[in-house]
Amino acid sequence: MDIDAAVFDVFGTLTDWRSGMTEALTAVGNRAGLQADWDAVSDAWRHRYRPALLRVVTGELPWLPLDGLHRRTLDEALAGHPAGLDGLGEADRDELVRAWHRLPAWPDAPAGLERLHDSRVITATLSNGGLGLLARLTKHAGLRFDCLLSAELATSYKPDPRVYLTAAELLDVEPRRLLMVACHPDDLAAAADAGLRTAYIPRPLEWGPDATPVPTPTDVDLVAADVPDLARVLTANG
Repeated sequence: MDIDAAVFDVFGTLTDWRSGMTEALTAVGNRAGLQADWDAVSDAWRHRYRPALLRVVTGELPWLPLDGLHRRTLDEALAGHPAGLDGLGEADRDELVRAWHRLPAWPDAPAGLERLHDSRVITATLSNGGLGLLARLTKHAGLRFDCLLSAELATSYKPDPRVYLTAAELLDVEPRRLLMVACHPDDLAAAADAGLRTAYIPRPLEWGPDATPVPTPTDVDLVAADVPDLARVLTANG
């Protein structure tokens, strides 16, 4: 695959958001004396993520940083929970939003990115997370990139095509020579529609061991088993 740069989705593709957020919810909930199925609370919070993004992309909601959207969707998830989680205070909720800044990496991700760093391929994030969030998260998780790119640079969110084209413009790379890497088929479909190349990495445990398997998309340029496998393919010819 003849590309100049690869940009990566972060939540789910490179980091295990569910384990990280369940751990944070459990710690905060226990401290507040609350009992709940924290895995389910984490899922309920995350399920509100994409609808909130789309409301911004369509103009139904004004743009605001992802921390703001995370706080909005957290409040919604807690308000609708039967365990009575309204008892979590402002400081607790702020702490939970900041927990997205320190998620654990999937075990294969750091090594794969290190191999790409030693190649000619430029690597960058392309996440809905803000630059401050990404700076803290990649440092915490040990994820090495040549630069950080965020949807906030386009004042929008994926799947808005402006996000993908802004990344190509800022990297000074033609869209057809920019590879979008993600475990989410809808992210890759939007990137392809914007003219990018696409690579799929499956993350069957993103939503936990009992989640329905995500079918491997058939309309991507590349399917890799994990980040080291992707690096192997992209560096095969030097």
